[in-house]
Amino acid sequence: MSSIASPTLWLVTIGVVLALLVVDFVATRRPHEVSMKEALAWSAFYVALPLTFGLYVWNAHGGDRGLEYYTGYLVEKTLSVDNLFVFMLLLAAFAVPEVLKQRVLLYGIVGALVLRGIFIALGAAALSRFDWVFLVFGGVLLVTGLKLLRDAVRGQEHEVDVAELRIVKVLRRFMPVSDEYDGARLTVVRKGVRVLTPFALVTAAVFATDIVFAVDSVPAVYGITGDPYLVFVTNAFALLGLRALYFVLEGALSALVHLSYGLAAILGFIGAKLVLHWAHLVWPSVPDVPTLASLFVIVGILAVTITTSLVASRRAKARDPELVG
Repeated sequence: MSSIASPTLWLVTIGVVLALLVVDFVATRRPHEVSMKEALAWSAFYVALPLTFGLYVWNAHGGDRGLEYYTGYLVEKTLSVDNLFVFMLLLAAFAVPEVLKQRVLLYGIVGALVLRGIFIALGAAALSRFDWVFLVFGGVLLVTGLKLLRDAVRGQEHEVDVAELRIVKVLRRFMPVSDEYDGARLTVVRKGVRVLTPFALVTAAVFATDIVFAVDSVPAVYGITGDPYLVFVTNAFALLGLRALYFVLEGALSALVHLSYGLAAILGFIGAKLVLHWAHLVWPSVPDVPTLASLFVIVGILAVTITTSLVASRRAKARDPELVG
């Protein structure tokens, strides 16, 4: 597939991503509670970096590519907020101490980057050979959007039951699990027997959710741009800021009560866009949805979602002042 990236740009980008991960590991090497000041500073950095990089894409490769980059980044950043909901529930379900939360999140980010890199490469190879893959990707997003909508209507979105997590059941079959955390250690020796810590279980659970998120996010951004490099870099930038964003939004996430509805609409729209694109390749008379129109639709959905969520949360608090969110 055509791409704006030369081998040198790929190497530089991957090198920068790895360097940022190293910086994050250094920043979290000493377990500590994250202050709002620290979280805001890191979040500002991880928002300024992709926005600045988008200016490079726009100036060096034209407005169309720049628009694809910014639209793809917006989609991935929105999906990453939904990821944070699940991470928040997992951390709460496993009773992760405050000082260890950012290390769990960082492991989850690394796992997500690896998995999405694999999915992006496979997706690029498939799309370059088979036009019907656009139809498959569109179907995946439409089904995911319908599932999100169904769960939201039933009030079942973002539910976590530790005892029912398949990865937890599998790990417990192979090794015993201790009841207490021991820092960021994955295993410890208890009475002469090596056992897993709860930290290992929650890390594995986060990795398992990364697979589900990759299945949704990679087709979603391929619905915006066919450039594998832009797909990778938008995913990377959206993920790298998750650790800090979690602590900024931890208290505000519960206020986004209609987020699942908005995500269902976005995924449904992109799914339909991919189906139309496949149809356009087969029958040129079928219209293709331009990137600018996609950006307007996505921004509009987000604006409506945030507005209605805040209104609903405010009304809920008015009915019950003890509610938080």
